Amino acid sequence: MTTPTPTHWTEIDSPLGRLLLTADPSTGVLTSLSVPGQKGGRTVQDGWRRDPALFRSAEEQLAAYFAGELKEFHLEVRGDGSEFRERVWAALDTVPYGATTTYGEIAARIGASRAAVRAVGGAIGANPLLILRPCHRVIGADGSLTGYAGGLDRKVRLLTLEGALQASA
Repeated sequence: MTTPTPTHWTEIDSPLGRLLLTADPSTGVLTSLSVPGQKGGRTVQDGWRRDPALFRSAEEQLAAYFAGELKEFHLEVRGDGSEFRERVWAALDTVPYGATTTYGEIAARIGASRAAVRAVGGAIGANPLLILRPCHRVIGADGSLTGYAGGLDRKVRLLTLEGALQASA
């Protein structure tokens, strides 16, 4: 019996607080990005291996994003989810920088019925790759800034950074 390879991780500073990134050690594919206090976010576990070098590209791209210099990430990511969640997450990846969409529009993009909007919301809420997979760009049908696992204040900051919201005076 082989022992599983430990998850590799690092933390980086950001305007949203310390970001925890995890990756598959054999492929370097990012598996999560969590913010402090995130609902359902990851925390470092015993046996995990800190490996900042593995995350250099992610760190550089996130710094450029927060500086307003990068509009699209070019990183390999993988979230482990059901087929339905994977379809929802793939639809999130198509929402462009500076734009917003609704839960109903995401449901329509994946061919789900209007009745599936709640399930779409659940899948979006379970997104393990905050910021990188832009669930912050999903808003309510009435334009309201509905829930965000990283907290509504962070959602506002991300949408303001991207120009989808006007900065308050």
